[in-house]
Amino acid sequence: MKVGLFFGSFNPVHIGHLAIANYFVEFTELDQIWFVISPQNPFKKKASLLDEYARKELVEIGIKDDPRFKVSTIEFNLPQPSYTIDTLTHLKEKYPHHDFSLIMGGDNLKSLHKWKNAEVILNDYPIYVYQRPGTEITEIPKGNIHLTEAPHFDISATFIRNSIQQGKNISFFLPHDVWECIDKMNYYR
Repeated sequence: MKVGLFFGSFNPVHIGHLAIANYFVEFTELDQIWFVISPQNPFKKKASLLDEYARKELVEIGIKDDPRFKVSTIEFNLPQPSYTIDTLTHLKEKYPHHDFSLIMGGDNLKSLHKWKNAEVILNDYPIYVYQRPGTEITEIPKGNIHLTEAPHFDISATFIRNSIQQGKNISFFLPHDVWECIDKMNYYR
């Protein structure tokens, strides 16, 4: 099985995340997309994150029972902060018959050289890249890089969190059931 790994904080998951995942499972040879929830990204402050199990629940609500998508909590049991290469190593050991690829925005591709063992990632794993608004890809590192024509979504989890704190109705930026859970649980207020 060809699995695309969509790493992120998903703080919270929103329609942009889901549309990107849908694009990759429908318009590439990837069979399934796994949302790999990062308890702590080494480039982000942990204090701004909703609890990882709450974020997991929101992703599960967002993807429903769609067999094309899966939630992965593998990083919950790894040392923090989470490093992609460590996660990839554990996934390869746990699922030796799967072929893993990474899905990332152009902004992450630009900073990939700063990642732990970036050269191993570039040599050993296909990387599918989607454009992010405001980020122009001018240099492509050596590796198995696939630039795609995925739609652009100028929606960020930061915008959603800030809007919720301001009391704005942003229900159309999230799957309906995700919005209901956030509202009911008083998340991000």
